[in-house]
Order: sequence, then structure tokens, then C-alpha cells
Amino acid sequence: MSEKSEQHSACPFSEPLAHASGPIDYGFTNDHMFRSVLQQNNRVLKSLICSLLHLNPDEVVSVEITNPIHHGHAADDKEFLLDIDVILNGNTLINLEMQLLNKGNWPERSLSYLCRRFDQLSSGEDYISCKPAHHIGFLDFQLFPEYAEFYATYKLLNIKNHHLYSDKFTLRVVDLSHIELATEEDRAYGIDLWARLFKSKTWEELKMIANNNPALTEASESLYVLNADEMEREFARARAEREAFDNYYTKKTAEQAAQIEKLVAQIGKQASQLEEQAAVIAAQQAELEKYRQAENAK
Repeated sequence: MSEKSEQHSACPFSEPLAHASGPIDYGFTNDHMFRSVLQQNNRVLKSLICSLLHLNPDEVVSVEITNPIHHGHAADDKEFLLDIDVILNGNTLINLEMQLLNKGNWPERSLSYLCRRFDQLSSGEDYISCKPAHHIGFLDFQLFPEYAEFYATYKLLNIKNHHLYSDKFTLRVVDLSHIELATEEDRAYGIDLWARLFKSKTWEELKMIANNNPALTEASESLYVLNADEMEREFARARAEREAFDNYYTKKTAEQAAQIEKLVAQIGKQASQLEEQAAVIAAQQAELEKYRQAENAK
């Protein structure tokens, strides 16, 4: 983004959120802003967790991010953490992650994150002491197009009788690209509202979705304040640029893979044609050899 556009976009921040209008420069789908809002506003984090895990707020004694951002590093630091580790009530581990780009490896990636989160025993501790672990991904693409679903939950089950192997290992996926598929249960817990808030592109849309909802309003105000902070904008800008680069690289890689696949198919077709021609030539040579032998026998 140019300096001119940066200055222009910062102008609305002199007014309170109630008067904000126009496009949101860095919304919730920017993973830095997503993380920052949740880190700076514990009540928003608690409300989001309650919605996702279908909990009554009274059941939540404490909720804490255990890998907070430290702004001592550069905005383009390669060690910037994309996921958010949360501990709920001191005994439940939760991993949150925002992912816009489909890199084709989400099942493996989420399993890797969840396994690392679940493997938290110290030497000498009994395995029964393992804390429940949840990985929750907010994806802006369909993970399994043949099984379209807004909010999906995956557990370890017996494939024959569907008996639950363990309730301590859970994968959850929120499909931000198909909010319209939210079930009545999803809506009852307000998960669709969180998704719509995260997808908001303008301040008007954001305020309309958050209207009369204290948690969503608080999240919106936090996002507004963060967008007015130049350091936060720098971090968000770096993440957006990295996302754009990854998107470009992924598309280029996919295009190159498609070209290679097409070339391999063409080579395979040509090889088949050559084999057919070689077979015809071999047959002709065999006939010619038979003719020569017959002539020599006369």
C-alpha cells in the first residue's frame, strides 16, 4: 500500500467507531489483527470460545493465550506465530488459526498442530493426565467440497460402530466461505455471527453485524483501535503482503504443475504413438523377413 493510501485510510480513526465508514484496511481475516484482537480483549476471546465449544459463560473460569505476540521482533519476522494457543479453565488446550489460502495441506497441518498441542505431558506424568486438546481452523475455502459444511467437528471414532475412541482429541473447522450453510445449532450459539464479523469488508457492515451484541461490538472496537495504531498496521501490512506472496506463489506453482502434467500427458501420447509405429514397422519387417526366406527357399 502506498504512503498516500495509508494516510487516506488512517483519516477515519480521528472519529469514534460509530462514525466510521468505508473499507476496513486490515480486518479479522488478517491473521495479525485476528490474533491481536483476541490477545488484547479477554472478554472477546472468552465469548468466541464459548460459542465454538457450546459453553455457557458461567462454565468459563479462565481463558488465557499462552503464546502471546511480542512486538520486539520485525513485522516480517519468519518466526511470527500464525496460530493462537489458549488454555481454558486450566485444563483444556485450544489452538486457533485463521487461514485464507488453500495450500492443499490443511488436514495434515491441523493434525500436526493438534498433535503438538496434545503432547504436553512432563516426564513421569501418567497418560491419563493428558488435557483435552482442540484445533479450530477458520478457513476461507471449502476443505472437502464433496462434504460442504459451515462448522464441522472431527473426532477419533471406530469406523464400524462409530464408538468414540477419545473425547480429548478434536478438530474443528469453520468454513468462512459458506456461512449460509450454518445450522440452527450454529446460529443458536452465534457462530455464524462471528464468521460474518470476521468476513466484514466495511465498517458499516461490521457495525451492522455487531449491533446489540456486546462481545461482537467489543471485538469491532478493538479492531478499530488496532487499525489506528501504526505499529499494528505495520505488522498487519507485513502479514497481508506475505499472504499475497503466498497466494501468488501457490497459484504459480499450481499453474506450473498443470503445465507439467499437460506436457507429461502429451509426451505419454507421443510415446504411445511411437510404440504403435514401432509395432507396425516390426510387423512389416517380420513379413519382409518371411518373404525373403520364402524367396531363398525356391
